[in-house]
Amino acid sequence: MTQYNERVDQQRKLLKAEELADNITNIHVHSLNSMWYDDRPQDTENHSVTDIDYLSGKIERTLHDGTKIVLVEGATGNDLVSKVEASLTDSGKTL
Repeated sequence: MTQYNERVDQQRKLLKAEELADNITNIHVHSLNSMWYDDRPQDTENHSVTDIDYLSGKIERTLHDGTKIVLVEGATGNDLVSKVEASLTDSGKTL
């Protein structure tokens, strides 16, 4: 039965990472059109926007009229586990 310990541990980590994926890591209100992820410079021509970063790596933009746009999709699966583990490690925590 010990041959399954690694799989069980990975699944436990995945479930915990999925639980934490929507935690907000950063909120940025700005009118810059030079963000590394920004492929919509028209959003900031006349108004400010709010960009929210999540633990999964997802970046969601809210326009001045309330419209929400996903600029960067969040990680899934093992990539999500790696991303969450790295972020937690930086803050001295583990999955």
